[in-house]
Amino acid sequence: MTTGTTRGPKPSGLTRFFFRFPIWLYRLHLGWLLGGRFLMFRHIGRKSGLPRYTVVEVVRHDPSTDTYIIASGWGEKADWFQNIQQEPEVVLYSGRRQMAARAARLSLAEATGALKDYAGRHPLAFHKLAKMMVGQELEGSEADCRMLAQEVPLVILTPHP
Repeated sequence: MTTGTTRGPKPSGLTRFFFRFPIWLYRLHLGWLLGGRFLMFRHIGRKSGLPRYTVVEVVRHDPSTDTYIIASGWGEKADWFQNIQQEPEVVLYSGRRQMAARAARLSLAEATGALKDYAGRHPLAFHKLAKMMVGQELEGSEADCRMLAQEVPLVILTPHP
């Protein structure tokens, strides 16, 4: 598998501000404004040991188990992804809810299925995100989803009882 997906360097300047702005919404208890398509989670920095916060789009949420599947748009080089590999215990903030959870990477088959489901529910978003992540628009076929799953790690966040 490759170690990075999104073309170009990590965001900086105004782009970084745009990507980090949702964190401030959650800190102001306004995360519900982002709806169910996004969540924030707190993870522990692998070098600093300090809490870090990241807002990501939800690929899939299963209300019956309260599990969330998220994708690392910057691939394996994303800081949050590297952090959860070292310390998988996280805290989720979804809307107005907060819960402890454990992060685990999905297998290629599981990730392919989750992306296929996402592509069916949000075809336009799938096309645009695929272009951003791998440099081409994908149609959401099984082969497209498998190719994307090989490039973009997917993670399941499972709440603690």
